Amino acid sequence: MTRRLSNAAGAAAMAVALVALLPAGAAGQETSFRTPDGHPDLQGVWNFSTATPMERPEDLAGQTTLTAEEAAAWEQRLAEQRAANESEREDAPLGARLGYSVRVWFEHGHTLSEQRTSLVIDPPDGRIPAVRPEVAARAELRSLLRGRHAHGPEDRGASERCLLGFNSGPPMTPSAYNNNVQLFQTADHVVILNEMVHNARIVPLDGRPHLPAHLRQWVGDSRASWDGDTLVIETRNFLGETSLRGSSANLHLVERFTRAGADTLIYEFTVNDPTSWAGPWTAQVQMNRTSEPLYEYACHEGNYSMASSLSGARAMDAWEAAAGDDSP
Repeated sequence: MTRRLSNAAGAAAMAVALVALLPAGAAGQETSFRTPDGHPDLQGVWNFSTATPMERPEDLAGQTTLTAEEAAAWEQRLAEQRAANESEREDAPLGARLGYSVRVWFEHGHTLSEQRTSLVIDPPDGRIPAVRPEVAARAELRSLLRGRHAHGPEDRGASERCLLGFNSGPPMTPSAYNNNVQLFQTADHVVILNEMVHNARIVPLDGRPHLPAHLRQWVGDSRASWDGDTLVIETRNFLGETSLRGSSANLHLVERFTRAGADTLIYEFTVNDPTSWAGPWTAQVQMNRTSEPLYEYACHEGNYSMASSLSGARAMDAWEAAAGDDSP
């Protein structure tokens, strides 16, 4: 009996040792990616570059995903198109406007996310619902103010001063560069630090209520909670000047973060703004773990051209007025 117990104990010790040598996923995915309080560990640096477009192209209507061969052909055409654009810049004559170098500045995604034809997963057609008629008027006004018709710094867009916007959102949407985000979490807070514009959202996870409706913020007022193993962040109270594809201050955003493996995070967001779209819509982005750190987003530092831009516009106003042109 004593010998059998000794053998059993030895076998158990051997099993524990073998399990310890297994990869984290094989040793038990349910426990290896969790924080001390038992929730999924979402921390780390994640990249959300993708070649998948936001909306499904019309020629792929009804086709949610591509075959492996179709996806490979899509990615090859995309690579060839980008190479051709870069070649045009290299062969341009002296003095030509070259724009950005794809090879130097851009980090577009090279592969389709799960061979999908769109990031939008709802509506099922992969298309963002139609916009309301008033959205066009808002967009035209914003475009006008971004030009030389601004009468003060308050009229200029926040994005041109690298304060917010681009792919950092919220919601986060893949773009040409800086598609990286670092997540931090404690028992009562989550921090979303975007490489783009160094935007850091500190989101309470302690059940506190939202701010009163009249208190508005550039990136809205966010509150987080757990829905099983999915982190859910609800954001409201946006400023009217903050715009997602023409959205208004009535924008209501729900983001969902779900750990899908050692190196994969599924990011899903639902947008609802009845004053902007005919209905809500949802997109899903696959994020992949990266060992690279976030880098400094040096953009507006040392840029003192705002005063020159405004004074130049006022000088043009004066010239036009002197010439009898009353247009603003």
